[in-house]
Amino acid sequence: MKFIKQRFAIKCCARGIASIFLLLLAVCGQAQAHQHQHKHNNKYLLETHDQVEQMRAAIMAKGRFADKFNQQKTYIDAKLMAPLNVPLPADAGGGYTHEVHKKNYADMLTAGRIFVLTQEPKYAQYVKRVLFAYADMYPSLPLHPKQKEQSPGKLFWQSLNEAVWLVYSIQAYDSIKGVLSDQEKMRIESNLFEPMVDYLSEQSPQTFNKIHNHGTWATAAVGMAGYVMDKPDWVEKSLYGLDKSGTGGFMRQLDELFSPQGYYNEGPYYQRYALMPFVLFAKAIEVNQPEREIFKHRDNILIKAINTTVQLSYNGLFFAINDAIKDKGIDTVELVHGVAIAYGITQETGLLSIVEKQNNILLTGYGLEVANALDANKKTAYPFASMSFGDGLKGDEGALLVFRQNQADDHQTLVFKATSQGLGHGHFDKLQWMFYNKGQEIVSDYGAARFLNIEAKYGGHYLPENNTYAKQTVAHNTLVVDQMSHFNGSTAKGNKYHPQVLFTQLDEHLNISSASMQNAYDDINFTRTQALVNTPEGKVFVLDILDVDALTNTKHVYDLPVHFNGQFIDSNVVLDSYTQQQRALGDNNGYQHLWLQSKGATTDDLVKVTWLKDRTFYTHTTVNSAAKTATNSSANTQDQSLLMTRIGANDPNFNLIANQALINRVSGANDHQFLSVLEVHGEYNPTQEFTLNSHSQLTSLANISDVIGLPNLNVFSVQFDGELEYLLVINKTDSQVTFDYKQKKHVITRKATLLRAN
Repeated sequence: MKFIKQRFAIKCCARGIASIFLLLLAVCGQAQAHQHQHKHNNKYLLETHDQVEQMRAAIMAKGRFADKFNQQKTYIDAKLMAPLNVPLPADAGGGYTHEVHKKNYADMLTAGRIFVLTQEPKYAQYVKRVLFAYADMYPSLPLHPKQKEQSPGKLFWQSLNEAVWLVYSIQAYDSIKGVLSDQEKMRIESNLFEPMVDYLSEQSPQTFNKIHNHGTWATAAVGMAGYVMDKPDWVEKSLYGLDKSGTGGFMRQLDELFSPQGYYNEGPYYQRYALMPFVLFAKAIEVNQPEREIFKHRDNILIKAINTTVQLSYNGLFFAINDAIKDKGIDTVELVHGVAIAYGITQETGLLSIVEKQNNILLTGYGLEVANALDANKKTAYPFASMSFGDGLKGDEGALLVFRQNQADDHQTLVFKATSQGLGHGHFDKLQWMFYNKGQEIVSDYGAARFLNIEAKYGGHYLPENNTYAKQTVAHNTLVVDQMSHFNGSTAKGNKYHPQVLFTQLDEHLNISSASMQNAYDDINFTRTQALVNTPEGKVFVLDILDVDALTNTKHVYDLPVHFNGQFIDSNVVLDSYTQQQRALGDNNGYQHLWLQSKGATTDDLVKVTWLKDRTFYTHTTVNSAAKTATNSSANTQDQSLLMTRIGANDPNFNLIANQALINRVSGANDHQFLSVLEVHGEYNPTQEFTLNSHSQLTSLANISDVIGLPNLNVFSVQFDGELEYLLVINKTDSQVTFDYKQKKHVITRKATLLRAN
C-alpha cells in the first residue's frame, strides 16, 4: 500500500512538472510571439520601433525626456489607484461629464505612452479597462442631450469634441493593442471605434467633407483610426472625402485652408486649434506611408503653417483677431506637437527656443528629438520678423501685416489686419489695427465674447454678445460709417469681398503697408496706410492715414475708434463727462453696449488723448477736421468731436469686459482723411518716484502734399519738440521723383521713404 502511494505521488509530481513545463513553453511561446510581432511591426502610429527603443533608453538616462517621463509616471500611477469614472453624457461644454470624458482620453494617452516606454502591464490594463467601459456604453448612446444644433455628438455636445476624443483615444489604443487578445480587440473595435468612425464619417457627411477645422478633426480622427486598425479604406476617405473624389478630405483641406504663406483663414486662434489634427494626421501618414511625402505637399505648407502660427504671437500670446480667446498662446498643446514635429523635419534650431518657452516635452519620438537637442544646448533665438501673411488660397485675398522693431520679448509690434472675412469666426473689422509694446497689448482688439468651458457663462458657448458686440465694427479700431457695421453685419456678404493690399515695404526704420476696401459700405470706399516708424534718433510712433472716399454727395457720420489699454491721463479736448447718469451710444451694431462717458468738441489743430500703461506713456493724436487735412482742394470743414466710451451698457449678465475707447467722430462729412499718430514716450517710475516726458512731444502733424505740389507724391510731415521733423513720402509711381522742401532736395526712389526734413 505504501509503495502504491509512493508511485501515485511520483506520478502526480511528474504530471505536475510536465504541466508546469508545458505552461512555461506556452508563456515563452507567447512572449516570443509578442517579440516577433513587434519585431516585424516596426512602427507605431506616430513613430518607428527604432524610435521607441531610443525612448526606452532615454528614460534610463538623465535629461529633459527622462524628467518628463518621471513626472507623467508619477501622475498616472496615482490615477491607476482611483476607480474608473465613465459617466453617461449629460453636460454641455465645460460641464461635469464633458470634462470627465476629456480627462479620460488624456489619461488613457498618458498611460499608453508610459506602457510603450516601460512595458509594465498595469498601464495597458488601465487603458483596456477604460476602453472597455466606453465600448460597453457607446453602442446604446443616443445623440447628446444638450447637442449643439449644427453637428451634435454622442459622448459630447458636438461631433467636433467626439473627433478630438477619437484622435487621443486611438493613440492610446495603438500603444496597447499588441498585448490584447483578438477577442479583446474585437470588443473595443466593433463596439466603440467602428461605430464612432461611422458616425463621424458616413453619418456626418456635412462635417466630414467640410473644408473647415471641424472637418479637419473628423478626417484626422478617422484616418488615424484607419492606420491603427488596418482599414485602408478609412484612410483613403479621410484623405480624399467620402467618395474619394478629392472634393473633400484632408488633402483638399491642406490645399484650401492655408494661404501660400501658411496663414489660416480664420486667424491665429483657430489656426492653433486646427493645427493639432493637421500635424498629427500628417505625422501618422509620414510614418505609415512615407511615400506620400506629406510634409512636402504644396511647397511644405504644413511647416509654413507651424512657423506662421508662432509668428502670429506676441510675448507668447496669439494676436487676438476674429473669434479669439485672448489668453491662448504658443504653449498650447497643439503647437507643442507642431513645433516638435517641425523641428524633427527641418532641424531649425530657432524652434528650440519656442520649445523651451512651452516647457512641455512630449513622450513621443519627435518629443525625444527636441529634448535631446535642448539638452545639447542647440537652441538659438527664434527669428521673429516683420512679415506679410497673404490670405486666401493664392495669397491674394488681403493680408495680415505684422511689423516688428526688434527681437526682444518686449519689442514694439504693429498688426495691420487687411485680411478677408474669416468665415463664420470672422469679424466685421476691415483694415483695423493693434499695437503692442513692452510685452503688453496697448491698442487692442476685444477678441471673442466667450468664457470657454465655463458652464455658468452660457454653457461655454459663444455669448450672445459675441454677435451683438465683439463682431461688430465699432468693437475694432477701424472706420464705422453712420454707426453701421461693415457689410451690414452679414457674414455671407463679407465672405464675398476682401481688401486689396496696394503695397508693403519692410525696412529697418520704416515698416509700412497700404490697403483699400470696397463694398464694406454701399457708397463708401476707404484706404488705409499704416507705418511703424523707429527713427535713428529713437522716436517710435505709428503713422495712420485713413482716406474715406464717398461715392455720392450724401453726408455721413464717420467714427474712428481706438480701443486702448491703460489709465487715461489727459486730453487737450475739454470733455463734458457724464458722471451722474450715462446712456448707451446707440441702439444697435455694437453701439448699444457702449456707455458714452464723456464728449467734447475739438478746437485745437490736433486732438490728443494720453494714457499710461506699464510705466510708459502713449498719446494718440488726430488732426482736427477743421484744419486743412484733405488731399485735394475740394475738401471742406467738418464738425469733429471726441467721445470717450466704456463697454457695459445693455449687458445685464455682465458678460462683457469693461474696456475703454476713444472715438474721433466727424459729422456732416463726405470725402475725409483721418491723419493720426500713436506716440510712445516717457516713463513713470513709482519705485523711485519720478516721471519723465509724460506729455506728448508731437507739435505738428500735417498732409503737405499740396505744399510739395507733385501729383505723384503724398507727403506727410511729423514734427516733435526740439525741431525734429520727419517726412513720410509715398510715391504713387515706380519712377524716381525729386522734390525740394525747406531748401533741401530729396530724391525718392522707393515706394515709401522716411526723411529727416531738417
